[in-house]
Amino acid sequence: MVITKNTEETLALGEKMGKEAKAGEVYALYGDLGTGKTVFSKGFAKGLGVKEAVNSPTFTVVQEYDDGRIPFYHFDVYRIGDPEEMDEIGFDDYIFGDGVCLIEWADLIEELLPENTVRVHIEKDPADPEIRNIRIEGQDK
Repeated sequence: MVITKNTEETLALGEKMGKEAKAGEVYALYGDLGTGKTVFSKGFAKGLGVKEAVNSPTFTVVQEYDDGRIPFYHFDVYRIGDPEEMDEIGFDDYIFGDGVCLIEWADLIEELLPENTVRVHIEKDPADPEIRNIRIEGQDK
């Protein structure tokens, strides 16, 4: 369990993980609305060396960034009604491609995720709304 005390620390954790990310990896983010998934994603992109502004791709499902050290595919599947809709955007090409994928609201497409997906669960601490309790599964570090 990693505890971040503010937005800056959540961003820094994402950045650290982005620096360590490798091509072919898939990161799945879990958490309620407003827990910091997009903040983590921005840090992750920064760690990859992405210079473009990173926002949650809620209406486009996936945003591609090619200006970092490896391609970065940022998904937000909040509006996906059926996991089969992911076929329409070529999801398999992304997750088995030459970049790294980060998926917000991953619980909505859980059955499509590869076995070796790194799962990042972000929750607000009940005692302090600024604190995040972050559980990372599937990563040795």
